[in-house]
Amino acid sequence: MKIFAIITFMAFTICANAQDNTSNLFTNKEKAILHAQENETPIMMVFAGSDWCRPCIQFKKEILMNSEFKTYANANLTVLYLDFPSKKKNQLSKHETIQNESLAEEFNKSGSFPKIILTDKNLQNPKEISFKNQSVQAFISEL
Repeated sequence: MKIFAIITFMAFTICANAQDNTSNLFTNKEKAILHAQENETPIMMVFAGSDWCRPCIQFKKEILMNSEFKTYANANLTVLYLDFPSKKKNQLSKHETIQNESLAEEFNKSGSFPKIILTDKNLQNPKEISFKNQSVQAFISEL
């Protein structure tokens, strides 16, 4: 019985990890662009303050983590999540901080959060997408 439980747990873990590996949510610009180009999908950049911005936290919880949105995004988008945490324990690597600040200078000059920008697979032709606490279905329709 113990062996069956261990095998079941291992199979579940492998399946869960396989799903994570197919995710199209990136924090690295180069990897996101490569994924978008390989899959011919637009890139949705999300500028967020994960530990201080209430609307950002809400967007992540109600949209990005929503199974309906994940299904839609896996087939139609590459998501580039650009975080700007304030708490020391949540600080990003130096490379990721520089990358996020550089993209913010180009696409989020106003410094508004959350800011959602839809671009082509090469980060060209930016278009702002608004999030006003709409449902997942309404947000997908806007995309």
